[in-house]
Amino acid sequence: MAPPPFRAEHMGSLLRPQPLLDAREAVRAGTKTADEAGLPAIEKQSVADIVALQKSLKFRAVTSGEYNRTRFWGNMWDEFDGSVALQEADASMFRLYHPDVVSLIEKDRQVMPGDSVIAGSPLRWTAGTSGKANLHELALIQAAVPKESWADIKLTLITPAWFHMRYKQNKAWKEGVYASDAEYFADVAKVYQAELDALYKAGLRNVQFDDPGLAYFCSDKFRQGWADDKDNIGSVDELLDAYIQLYNDCISKVPADMHTGVHLCRGNFIGGRHFAEGGYDIIAKKLFTTLKVNTFYLEYDTERAGGFEPLKFLPRDRYVVVGVISTKLRELEDKDEMKARIYKAAEFIAEGTGQTKEEALKQVSVSPQCGFSTHESGYPLSDEDEKKKLSLVREIADEIWGEP
Repeated sequence: MAPPPFRAEHMGSLLRPQPLLDAREAVRAGTKTADEAGLPAIEKQSVADIVALQKSLKFRAVTSGEYNRTRFWGNMWDEFDGSVALQEADASMFRLYHPDVVSLIEKDRQVMPGDSVIAGSPLRWTAGTSGKANLHELALIQAAVPKESWADIKLTLITPAWFHMRYKQNKAWKEGVYASDAEYFADVAKVYQAELDALYKAGLRNVQFDDPGLAYFCSDKFRQGWADDKDNIGSVDELLDAYIQLYNDCISKVPADMHTGVHLCRGNFIGGRHFAEGGYDIIAKKLFTTLKVNTFYLEYDTERAGGFEPLKFLPRDRYVVVGVISTKLRELEDKDEMKARIYKAAEFIAEGTGQTKEEALKQVSVSPQCGFSTHESGYPLSDEDEKKKLSLVREIADEIWGEP
């Protein structure tokens, strides 16, 4: 059986069922404990149900739907020793031109809401406390999948740069914890290496990093904001270099049979809002040729993502999952138009590698452009809309490649 990526893919998060949302809200409100709300049993059944739906639609890289998370980045960072959660952090800590900070900052009060962490002491991965959330999520999926199919399971992880890029220079850690970005990145790489090792030992063979930050390097607004910020050390492109090296360090010890990919997310916030615009052209050559993941999951649902020309830089030993189906708009895409776009993507890969279009198609898969539920709730699509979109992805894949 072929390894991932598979011809029909999706980005991980799926619309949550109402009983799960209700149970989690009761726990948050303090009216019930998790056991009183029945949360563990509801969570387990909900994951089993969404896995069954994915299998019925013939998707091989099944996920939990991210049902045990309230936000797409989950609780992984909270479990690293040294992480300190911030509550109502002052805006002066943040890059106010960073797209998700721009969207989340409370402008009248100049504070950021919670759900952000910094290093209060050196970051460490400790068995028994670190890795619990991801290992629990993996176990929920494994319980719903035959063991012979465990290698197909996909788990999404937040980018290792998530809690660095949003902060001003040297503000991703408390004063005195690290002397430089290089020291901080060295410890981030170590905790990610340990997390990936624990997940591999538990049976995971397919990981997708979710990374809005890499897409922000395509944004003229972010680039200009960086250039205007006199506190920054180095150029914005040197920051991109540092992040690529950070990724490569994080995955440097994964075994050869562990598939790695990165999703360049442009934002899919509540109500279907996006955060970043700009084609991949400005970063494509560097990204595709130096970032050592197996697969790039790219968003191509609207013109704000630019054209397929940057795919000319995709090497022969890398794959691209082309996200042409929107998770923001309820309208179902025209199948023939989407197939034509996939063929166009293959033409540019072929041009860059010297292959035929048919040969280049072997490096391509199709997917929605983002997850269906990046956060718990507030999205414009219904369960039926989601099912139709996923079915369309499967149908396109079958008609182009005729394989999983």
